[in-house]
Amino acid sequence: MLQYVSQNQAIPAPWFIGARTLGAGVILLVVSLIMYRGQTFEIFKHPKDLLRLVAYAAFGLAANLYTFYISIEQGNASSATILQYLSPLFIVLWATIAHHERPVRGDLIAFALALIGVVLAITRGNLSSLAVPVSAIIWGILSGVTAAMYVTIPKPLVAKYPPFVVLGWGTFIASIGFNIWRPVWINHPPLTPQLWIGLGTVILVGTVGAFSLLLISLTYAPESVVSILDALQPVVTFVLSIIVFHSKVTVVEVIGVITVLVAIYVLQRSRLKVAQDVDEMHQLK
Repeated sequence: MLQYVSQNQAIPAPWFIGARTLGAGVILLVVSLIMYRGQTFEIFKHPKDLLRLVAYAAFGLAANLYTFYISIEQGNASSATILQYLSPLFIVLWATIAHHERPVRGDLIAFALALIGVVLAITRGNLSSLAVPVSAIIWGILSGVTAAMYVTIPKPLVAKYPPFVVLGWGTFIASIGFNIWRPVWINHPPLTPQLWIGLGTVILVGTVGAFSLLLISLTYAPESVVSILDALQPVVTFVLSIIVFHSKVTVVEVIGVITVLVAIYVLQRSRLKVAQDVDEMHQLK
């Protein structure tokens, strides 16, 4: 849907993301007020938590939505999604550099597989040319970096406050920044039925619905299982791009996508094994 809006409707990124974050933020905050009335404004009583919330809104949420949109606008949805799903690798890389955590064998295997998979996917086997523009690749990698920040920055907040509250305020704060940059009510694009459908789908299905389903799934399965199943998203995007936009794909490109997914799976499994080993050590102590 983002590819349809950005390319077929030619909607500017700042306006669309401003409308998306504003709509989703208001809906999520209303849900938070209904479900967690006493906790919705609690975060504003703690300056450190509020500062982290603003950082999450700016560097995680807003930055990720913008880089992902531009990557799709200049390339396509499938390549942007694949590049964004490299975020677990950036999380491990940050832990290695900043916290001096020694990478395990699974991490190294995942890095190698991801590199091979991305190269195959964006070159389709022809190393002398790219299947998508360089700018789309750069924005896609940045979306992967910001997606890693989207996951790591709010972790302490989610441990203290309901996730709906954190996401609701984060999305709403992000919308303030985008609407200062490009107010949705000034010089807006033609509000055609196609734009309303696209915007409504992205807000209700791609933002509110997706996050709600993710929260519900956590009540039925462990976080590790959910995160691995979530890696099916690039496959769905890849298939839908073929069906909706009649994208031409090669066998090499399919192999590249599968290789990236295997890399993410290997990484998740190795991280799960490390977490289990740490838990066992604590239990023994």
